[in-house]
Amino acid sequence: MKDLTHGKPAKIILYFALPILIGNLFNLAYNLADTRIVGTYLGNDALAAVGSISTLNDLLVGFVVGLANGFAVITAQHFGSGDREKSRKVFALSILMGLIVTAVIVAGSLIFMGGLLDWMNVMDEHRAASTEYIAVIIVGLFFSIIYNVLAGNLRAIGDAYTPLIFLVISAVLNVVLDIVCVKYLAMGVRGAAVATVASQAVSAVLCFGYTWKKYAFLHFNIKDFVPEKRFIKPMLASGMSMGLMNSLVAFGTLSLQTAINTLGTNTIVAHAATRKLTNLYMLPFSVLGTTMATYGGQNYGAGRYDRIRSGLKVSLGCSYIWCVIVMLASYTICPYLIVAITDTRIQEVIDTACLYQKFDTLFYLLVPTITILRNSLQGMGDHITPIFSSGLELAGKVLIATLLTPVIGYWGIIVSEPVVWAVMVIPLIVSMVKRMKRAGTSVVVHVEK
Repeated sequence: MKDLTHGKPAKIILYFALPILIGNLFNLAYNLADTRIVGTYLGNDALAAVGSISTLNDLLVGFVVGLANGFAVITAQHFGSGDREKSRKVFALSILMGLIVTAVIVAGSLIFMGGLLDWMNVMDEHRAASTEYIAVIIVGLFFSIIYNVLAGNLRAIGDAYTPLIFLVISAVLNVVLDIVCVKYLAMGVRGAAVATVASQAVSAVLCFGYTWKKYAFLHFNIKDFVPEKRFIKPMLASGMSMGLMNSLVAFGTLSLQTAINTLGTNTIVAHAATRKLTNLYMLPFSVLGTTMATYGGQNYGAGRYDRIRSGLKVSLGCSYIWCVIVMLASYTICPYLIVAITDTRIQEVIDTACLYQKFDTLFYLLVPTITILRNSLQGMGDHITPIFSSGLELAGKVLIATLLTPVIGYWGIIVSEPVVWAVMVIPLIVSMVKRMKRAGTSVVVHVEK
């Protein structure tokens, strides 16, 4: 447990971000391992089947993660203001509301599964395997919401290291189960999905047990689950906002995937691989965004706008340095990374994936600006601007997928995100500048020791 409203902002942010970064690296590692294992033991068609619905997976999981993180922002605000009782109430309601919303998502997704795959233009030869994989992932969302609510609330009270421990356990277990289910039990792509869900279930159980034992002030009772408007309203505003923000981003990417799925197996595999690499490159941006949501939430609750301003400078500065490193990597070692991810030797797959990387990384400075400002604004109680910005992203990707890709092929996909980034960053910058100007006269300046 750590109070983020005191101490040097740079030290606090980096200390808090490090375990989140390591945890996300392990999370990404088992996703990459999943891709590698499927590609090695099941072949290119199975890899394409999983890749065809990867963005649907991102959309559903992204909403659940955003929902949990949004609830945790409210916990962080109450914790920052020193109110432990309200922190406990939000924690309990986060579990209840998270399970209810997830149940609706699971039911709707399973009912409309066929229509979703039709809309995504999943190829007939991939459809059966794609359905097997995503159906298991959807049911496993119940474990995902429990773990993410627990992890989000732990981070909200300043404990970023405990979620890391359980995520590492989950990642290692996932890889082991992947090999067992896919190679030895011959469960096909369904085995890879089962491995993911089982490892998430273990991490959720372990995380709950630790939280209950370690933090007595979070011990809820039946009364804490009784809905109260003063809690439900801000929690839904924050949770649905961050969930929708993530989903709008993923839905826009899903629109692009529908166009990609018409370009052939090699392009599908290439894009699935390059998205895995992109997720790796963008990981520090996501981590610093998550950090700033908690850091911003606690300091917003404490009225410390001066610390929020300092935190933004630190987070953006570190991100811009990483952007330069990523661009250099894209022009030097990209082919080796694609081969490592997919185990492919098909030159068209490698060339297509690297073409995407070489173009898009030139515009990466826009990405951390978007991610960090978007999460910081959420922590500061602005739930409208981030959704509006994400809505612009969705609209841009849908238009490009509909109008541009049929004309110029995969180049339409390549240019789509830089164009969209340049547009969606504008309202975020404007909103943050306005908020800081309004707060300027009321900022309490403290000397950090």
